[in-house]
Amino acid sequence: MLYHLFEFLKQHVDFPGVGLFRYISVRSIMSIIIALLISLTAGKYIIARLKKNQITDLGIKAGENGKSGTPTMGGLVIIVSLLVSALLLCDLTNLYVQLLIISTLWLSVIGFLDDMLKLRRKAGMADNRFVRFLGKLQRKDKDGMKGKLKIYGQVGLGLIVGLALYMSDKAVIVEMTQVPPDTGQTEQMEELRYIRHVKSTKTTIPFLKDNLFDYSWLTPLKGEAGQKAGWLIYILVAIFIVTAVSNGTNLTDGRDGLAAGTVAIVGTTLGILAYLSGNIVYARYLNIMYIPNSGEMVIYMAGMIGALIGFLWYNAYPAQVFMGDVGSLTLGGIVAVFALMIRVELLLIILCGVFLAESVSVIAQRLWYRHTRICETKKRMKKGTYKPGDKVLGERVFVRAPLHDHYIYNRKDVEGPILLKSPDEPIAEPKVVVRFWIISILLAVLTIITLKIR
Repeated sequence: MLYHLFEFLKQHVDFPGVGLFRYISVRSIMSIIIALLISLTAGKYIIARLKKNQITDLGIKAGENGKSGTPTMGGLVIIVSLLVSALLLCDLTNLYVQLLIISTLWLSVIGFLDDMLKLRRKAGMADNRFVRFLGKLQRKDKDGMKGKLKIYGQVGLGLIVGLALYMSDKAVIVEMTQVPPDTGQTEQMEELRYIRHVKSTKTTIPFLKDNLFDYSWLTPLKGEAGQKAGWLIYILVAIFIVTAVSNGTNLTDGRDGLAAGTVAIVGTTLGILAYLSGNIVYARYLNIMYIPNSGEMVIYMAGMIGALIGFLWYNAYPAQVFMGDVGSLTLGGIVAVFALMIRVELLLIILCGVFLAESVSVIAQRLWYRHTRICETKKRMKKGTYKPGDKVLGERVFVRAPLHDHYIYNRKDVEGPILLKSPDEPIAEPKVVVRFWIISILLAVLTIITLKIR
């Protein structure tokens, strides 16, 4: 809103300083400051309201290190701070900003409902229309929203983003062709003359010299049919990326400051990449895709970083508030959609390595435990020592999953064998969180280095 106000003043009442709002750097700094101040001031009020209404985490953290009764759904602090700064400072006519706002609202609603369902089962809410509606979304034997409904919501967002980028003429990349040497024009004029705005399914891949990959290459079709088939693949990739990253962030949100700090590091890296991709000079120098108007997303990401820093003020160990699904699902979705729009979604394998490790650890734990339990059952049946109803334990890969819990919990408290023997003793939670932050920083540096290691 402030951006559009100053644009209006620039056209009608040109006074000194009004043009500053056109600079992405100025608005990004303002976005960080505004979001930070809002999260610090509003956070205290929101936490007090959550406590008053007994919106507390009654699950795994109950009675753990004095965390029982700590309020949850603190992600509302991040969302409010982010949206206020974005509405004030972003160009709201920008397609990329519009998709980021839609993504934020879409996943925050899903996360909010998921958190409310957990509270409904444990707190026993008074019966009304909203509570009856929640009951239709509730898992039968577990807390939270039905898994398939959550997946449907994430798939729906991926579909919206993929289709919007496919159908909108504003979502283009720039290709620059060589000018014949006998034109007699200057290099600058030649570049300007041969710039083409094109719809493309190209994306960035790490480490290779020609670091562009086109999804249409995965289809046997050529020409226009190949491009359309390439967009179909791109939309499927968008759905997978949104679902995977938002769930990975959700799994990472298990310790004080872990998800908030890691997402802030990832967001900073994506903001840098968006700034470079939105500047034709830097894009040409680094030999990366130039995506017109993508620089506007830097302001949105700056707001998210400011909101996360403010949230960490309350979420750092020992936490005064937990993020909840309303925060973790939303943050993961923003990261995924942001990466898709600046065409670096394949770099998320490196950049979001922490989220990937957390997700893989959960999958590996469940599959290996089930496999070893079945094998042990068959072994006992073969020996004739198995009786119906006997308790059979499988082997765990980790003490507990996700991965961060493996280092915090004591292996002596877990029944059955554990595949990984290290560490021998549990590590203090703050140390585990900081080490995960360090790993995330190293992965972020590696991601940026891939721009030149080609």
